[in-house]
Amino acid sequence: MSGVAAIDCGTNSIRLLIADVVHVDGDEVQVVDADRRMEIVRLGEGVDETGAFAPQALERTFEALRGYAEAIEAHGVPLGPDTVRMVATSATRDASNRQVFIDGVREIIGVEPEVVTGLDEAELSFVGATAEFDAEADEGADGDLAPPFLVVDIGGGSTEFVLGGDPGAEDGELVRASLSVDIGCVRMTERHLRGDPPTEEEIAAATADVEAALDEVERVVPLREAGAVVCVAGTATTVAGIALDLPEYDSERIHHTRVGVADLERITGELLGATSAERSRIGVMHPGRVDVIGAGALVLSRVLARTGADSFTASEHDILDGVAWSLVVQ
Repeated sequence: MSGVAAIDCGTNSIRLLIADVVHVDGDEVQVVDADRRMEIVRLGEGVDETGAFAPQALERTFEALRGYAEAIEAHGVPLGPDTVRMVATSATRDASNRQVFIDGVREIIGVEPEVVTGLDEAELSFVGATAEFDAEADEGADGDLAPPFLVVDIGGGSTEFVLGGDPGAEDGELVRASLSVDIGCVRMTERHLRGDPPTEEEIAAATADVEAALDEVERVVPLREAGAVVCVAGTATTVAGIALDLPEYDSERIHHTRVGVADLERITGELLGATSAERSRIGVMHPGRVDVIGAGALVLSRVLARTGADSFTASEHDILDGVAWSLVVQ
């Protein structure tokens, strides 16, 4: 196997990772990025209200997927189940007409999307986000991120929490506990934050919704036992880019940036207090995140407060990398 392709279709965005599989030191392999893409398609538009995918949302998603199929084949990776895996997350679990989506995907890339459970989604994200930390620990890197790791994946429709990586775990399990709850940035925006900017009452309602979900999470995942909080996906990386005051999005600069509580709270307040026009002028802001980044930052800030940690580490590597690894080790 010389290359693999991973596709992650969430509520807000669809993303592609084409990776080369490189053999080093005998049996050891590495998965090396060849192409990484993201498009905001808002597949989950209105799903929370109607329970079904909107026709225009499906077409936006299919159009992006056609471009991804061309890129995969151009890189020499054949379209098929041995080399391509696509996972679909929160919105697809909720939609009554999800078969239309599944049929359309199969027609374009020849592979059915896997409507993964919240647990599967969390475990794939955990592997993708922490593989580098494990490697650094093996190499004796001088870092102070210590397991167990809490990986938080804030998506459009849901947020996944997974705690694991405990050194010397008696049962040998990588993941200790995980849960997915419906507090994604698109869902919270559509449900509560309708003002531009949102009102104090809207923010209070959204905060109460998030805190109630975190109560549920804490009954399953011991958030305060994390040695380090690692946050993946667009909300966390955008907030990290703002904290760095970058003039434009720079994934290499953002990857593994640590953001402290004070900076996170300041940025969250600024985003929630800004109009859409003001948020659109932020250098690192993707146009498709302008209207939902405030809700995402609110979720992130409440999560970090609940853990008691003094910072989070943003990771550009997430479920996509976990999906790519799953193709290599299958």
